Amino acid sequence: MTYFPEYLKTYPNMDSGFPFHISKNTLPHGFRAHRHDYLEFSYVVSGQGGEMINDVKHVMMPGTFTFVLPYQVHEIFTDPGQPLVLYNCTFSMDLLLEPGADQAFSDFFNDGIGLPPYAQLEGAEQTLMEALVADMYKEYAGNERHRQTLLKARLKEILIRFDRIRSREAEVTAGENAPASLSASTVSAVSAAGRTSPSVWPIIHYIHRNYQEDLALSDLAARFSLSVSRISEVIKQTTGQTFVHFLHDLRLRHACSLLVSTDMSVTEIALEVGYGSYKTFSRIFRESKGVVPKEYRRTEHGRQAGLK
Repeated sequence: MTYFPEYLKTYPNMDSGFPFHISKNTLPHGFRAHRHDYLEFSYVVSGQGGEMINDVKHVMMPGTFTFVLPYQVHEIFTDPGQPLVLYNCTFSMDLLLEPGADQAFSDFFNDGIGLPPYAQLEGAEQTLMEALVADMYKEYAGNERHRQTLLKARLKEILIRFDRIRSREAEVTAGENAPASLSASTVSAVSAAGRTSPSVWPIIHYIHRNYQEDLALSDLAARFSLSVSRISEVIKQTTGQTFVHFLHDLRLRHACSLLVSTDMSVTEIALEVGYGSYKTFSRIFRESKGVVPKEYRRTEHGRQAGLK
């Protein structure tokens, strides 16, 4: 039987209109192996340790920036007496793959498949990145005007700068005898036990961009030149879920954010996230969340009012 490490399903603000969270954490004993369906980056401020991503380990030290894609299995280790202090930023892929937006971040994901998921920043680049991440953390904790717009812009800038740095590092090491961890991380070819094959990512990204449409496995199979059984298999290997369950998760997460952050009717939300009828949407929502959409909206509005 395929083994899937712990699946972390939630983070603060996940079901809000702005699915984004950043925190500063101290890890005296590392963090257990896990995976999740959202994006995450980390930036190390102090301490020493290592991180395992899909069975490939790299060092973590001040200036280490790591970007983890959905469903990648990762684990953090802390060296004795060297607690890691790092920023962790978790966010939905929807913040980068907005409907109607350009293809820049689709290319970012697809082009970055063969690149290492981390970079070691030094000198001016380290100073700049630390200032950018620290400012994002400060902005997130505040409540200034246009806060979300600024956070989204800063997130994109941070990821682009990271991608440029790792791309340059990959060019330098190309054709050389790179360290084992780096050369291995540039070749991600396993697809079992939650380890993701590069060929899966275009499929995952396509589903993320089109889950509001009437998607079927047969459509995906035709688009990506795979049999229905094979595409079903790789989605299950990557996400730990069937295609249908995966699709429902994406749609319901979007629905939750709309229920909390808009005044759209439940019927309008059902159509917006990809369900053909209110009845189908309400049934699937209740099976997943334990309450009907209207009750979820009332509960969340009440909870948020209590936090003010």
